[in-house]
Amino acid sequence: MLEISTKHFIDRAKEMKQHLAHIAIIVDDYDKAIEFYTKKLHFTLIEDSVISEIKRWVLVRPNGAKECSLLLAKGVNEEQQSRIGNQTGGRVFLFLHTDNFKRDYKNLIENNIKIVREPSFENYGTVAVFEDLYGNLWDLIEPVKSKM
Repeated sequence: MLEISTKHFIDRAKEMKQHLAHIAIIVDDYDKAIEFYTKKLHFTLIEDSVISEIKRWVLVRPNGAKECSLLLAKGVNEEQQSRIGNQTGGRVFLFLHTDNFKRDYKNLIENNIKIVREPSFENYGTVAVFEDLYGNLWDLIEPVKSKM
């Protein structure tokens, strides 16, 4: 049996550089999803490429974000379509950090986006829970600024 020390894995991990590039969210219609994320949440459309007659590569991300984006993936079979709006069993799915909670919360209200939990002040920041157009739950969070 091959024995590899824990130290080996820790040393290798220090050399690694990784980040999440995309998170897939299942949607029922590409154009409807693009409109919601770009017009109501003011995300930026990064890419919209046709892959086939039924598949597109659609990436959106919040303004100011550099690494991670949402891949809007159209549900194409019964199993995928059954997950639209409930990819996480009803738990908050995505966490949107903001530099101005009041501005972005007002935007949610003005765009008639359903608020599931009203704003509260927690030890980590100001937070409210909202639903996207499919019913996926999001936290809108303005993190507490660290004191340095």
